[in-house]
Order: sequence, then structure tokens, then C-alpha cells
Amino acid sequence: MNKILVTGANRGIGLELCKQLAARGDDVIGVCRNASDDLRALGVDIISGIDVGSDDSVADLQQKLGKQPLDWLINNAGVLSVEALENLDFSAMQRQFNINSLGPLRITSALRSNLSSGSKVGIVTSRMGSIDDNTSGGYYGYRMSKAAVNMAGMSLAKDLEQQGIAVALLHPGMVATEMTGMRGVPPELAASGLIARMDALDLSSTGGFWHAQGERLPW
Repeated sequence: MNKILVTGANRGIGLELCKQLAARGDDVIGVCRNASDDLRALGVDIISGIDVGSDDSVADLQQKLGKQPLDWLINNAGVLSVEALENLDFSAMQRQFNINSLGPLRITSALRSNLSSGSKVGIVTSRMGSIDDNTSGGYYGYRMSKAAVNMAGMSLAKDLEQQGIAVALLHPGMVATEMTGMRGVPPELAASGLIARMDALDLSSTGGFWHAQGERLPW
């Protein structure tokens, strides 16, 4: 049984991760801004009122978590807005960068003392952050924020490796959630793939950029 903390746990991929992990017997902590009825129904531990884009809020999470050791930390919270070159919204882009890029780094740094040798950190990113894979342009804020978190994840992999902590960058695929207008694969399929990648993660694969279904992705 693993002690696992999941951010963005109230809906979508985060909710499904909590559901599947709890069902197999892991000890799950769901972190979110506002706990949904679906999350409460799982019977997992919940820490609500947490905004990964706020230093003060993440410090509150650190205080509430205390010295509880974590086997896995899954940074899943994220936002998406759509910008084309003709309608750039820089405030929306900055918000995406703060939550999608700095959020996982903010959380991982704050909870570093809860991790130890053998712990694993997952960052739910997107292949839309892959420079090699960008064939359609647009989505400036989202693409840039995910490219930035990929770099943060690689630096975390290098810095935490000496402590025995492995890091994975995880692309769930296009998942049918509110973020995508309910278009894409079922959250159940994406979550099961992400869990499989985390199960397989160790120091020999730390810093890898993986599709939920196992494909190693281009940077």
C-alpha cells in the first residue's frame, strides 16, 4: 500500500486517479480547491481550499500535511484556455503558467521533506508542450506552460535523483473532461495508464516523458 497525494482531485483525471488508487488499496490524499461530492464519496482523505498557484495556499497544505511521509506525489492540477495569434490574452497565459508550470514545482518543493528514497513524483503534463510535436500552432499559453513544466520536471529529476526520488512527466492523452469539452478518451482509461507508468517508474527511467499508454514522447 502506498501513501499517495493527488492534486486537482475534485474532478476529471484527478478524481479518477483517486478512485482507482483507493480501490486497489492505496492510502490516498485528494488535494483540491473545492471538494466535489464525487470526491467525498470515495472516502479518501481530503485537503481542500488549496490553490497550487498560491504560495500561501501551498504553505497551508504543507502545514496540514505535517510530517506524513508520501510514497507518491502526483501533480495533476491544471488549467487550459485557448489563445490564437489573433486573440492573445496575456493574463490568461500568465495564469496558465502560474498553475501549470509553477504549480507542480511549488508543490514538490513544499512537500520535499515528505518524500524520501523510493518516493515517486508524477507531473501530469501534455504532449502539447512538446516542441518537436507541435504541428498546428496556437494554444500559446497552454503549450508554453506545459513546455515549461517539462523543463521543471527534468530539473527535478536531476536534483532529486541523489535522494533516491524518481520523477515522471506524464501525458494522459486527450481525455474527456470539462477541460476538453468532454472530447477524448474516458478518464478511466487515462488514469489507469498513468498509474501503470507510476508503478513502473524508478531511478532508471527518471526524467522520462511518457504517454499514459506507454509510448516515450519527443521533447
